[in-house]
Amino acid sequence: MHQEFEPPEELRDTIKCFWYDKKNYGAQQSSLEVLPDGYAEIIFHFGSPCSTIYNGTLQPLPSPFMMGLLNQPVTFYSTNFLEIIAIRCFPWTVFDLLNLPSGKDGVHIFEHPIAKLHTELNNLIHVGNITEAIALVKQYFLNARSHIAVDSMLYKAGVAMLKANGSIPVSQVAAAAHATVRTLERNFKQSSGHTVKDVSALMRFEQVRNQLWLTPDTNIAGLAHELGYTDQPHLSREFKRYSGTTPAAFARKAKKAKQAASSEFVAFIQA
Repeated sequence: MHQEFEPPEELRDTIKCFWYDKKNYGAQQSSLEVLPDGYAEIIFHFGSPCSTIYNGTLQPLPSPFMMGLLNQPVTFYSTNFLEIIAIRCFPWTVFDLLNLPSGKDGVHIFEHPIAKLHTELNNLIHVGNITEAIALVKQYFLNARSHIAVDSMLYKAGVAMLKANGSIPVSQVAAAAHATVRTLERNFKQSSGHTVKDVSALMRFEQVRNQLWLTPDTNIAGLAHELGYTDQPHLSREFKRYSGTTPAAFARKAKKAKQAASSEFVAFIQA
């Protein structure tokens, strides 16, 4: 059971979407692999515990936790019913929205007043009132968004990157933000924990991943040209860097097992 909710107009420059998901993992501990994409997510979870591997040990995750930009797949584990309310943010805004320090850890725990929402969200989820739960989270971020200038350097840079789906040189991003490359990179990394080039690469990877998942027969060489890669081998190297597999192997998997696997990926793939 997966639902996505568009952000209100005032949040569309900072948040991609809000989403809810409910999954039954069964009595035996099961896993869910999440591939990298171009977003950072704040994730509240309810019901059965949610865990991931940290330093070789299975560690339970608090609610909420943050899933920042990933540079490789991460696996989560749970049993029985797990419900999630999540906020999918553009990576250059999430830390500014919550006034959190930057960090490069893919999955990390943080302390912030937003955690106080968990109890009320849990009560709403328990009675099946998903709409009101999403409304509560939206209002929190509307309040947070009111403190960020709409004409900030990072906002302008992010808009340029989104329009180009990540296929834009850093110098052009800097020009769109009315900043030098050095100033932009310093502010961008401070805000998101990553460079402009890092995030651009993830945005392009996400476009490839989504296209191959939705249309496995897509011509990979044509996709490389469309998204601004030097050539098909360049796309393949970047794809394997983030997913651990080649685009051709991913497409074959999607074609062969799409129906069975769609429930495993639906919460994390954006078309």
